[in-house]
Amino acid sequence: MASTRNSRQAAAGKTVAKFLLDIKAVNFRPEEPYKLTAGWASPVYIDCRKVISFPEARQAITRLAKDEILESIGPGKIDAVAGGETAGIPYAAWISDAMNLPMQYVRKKPKGFGRMAQIEGDLHDGQNVILVEDLASSGDSKIGFAKALRDAGAKCDHCLVVFFYGAFPGAIEMLAKEGIALHYLATWHDVIAVAEEGKYFSPQAIAGVREFVKDPVGWSVAHGGKGA
Repeated sequence: MASTRNSRQAAAGKTVAKFLLDIKAVNFRPEEPYKLTAGWASPVYIDCRKVISFPEARQAITRLAKDEILESIGPGKIDAVAGGETAGIPYAAWISDAMNLPMQYVRKKPKGFGRMAQIEGDLHDGQNVILVEDLASSGDSKIGFAKALRDAGAKCDHCLVVFFYGAFPGAIEMLAKEGIALHYLATWHDVIAVAEEGKYFSPQAIAGVREFVKDPVGWSVAHGGKGA
């Protein structure tokens, strides 16, 4: 589950949720559930990749991501920003530019041999690198990317995502077990709140998504997805 947030983080969550709703990156499909990469069934899906086509949204999200890094991790604590292939790459580019930091990106699979086989860009031993991705439902892919960065000589103790499902159990704990702190801007709780306030969907659709968020594991199992 999503952890407790302060007032700045809560306001950022609502801002990001509104942008994602406005650009129609949010999809509700309870009658034909989505199967997420981690195996969960979900009535909702979010496509953060759409942000690349909307300058106002990407500028705001970049600013909020920079704020999160500076306030939750601290100024001068991050030496470089690495994007996970492929959806994390544009976010890493925007954030690294906003923070005037080097950037790398991490391939899903090694290309060639050697310790830098999965990393593109210039990476130095001991660099404190934050991994950036578009979203997280579970922590599996983040652990793989962080391992590649660590194997190449970096320190990777933090991961930032634009959107965290914040419903399915275990992601934050799984990453923490690997020494990775998860930072995020928005969750489904933010989307539901903003969608209801702005009447983006029917009351019935919103009520259906609330049922999912209330018991995501049970909902997943009942609709052909995995359980806990």
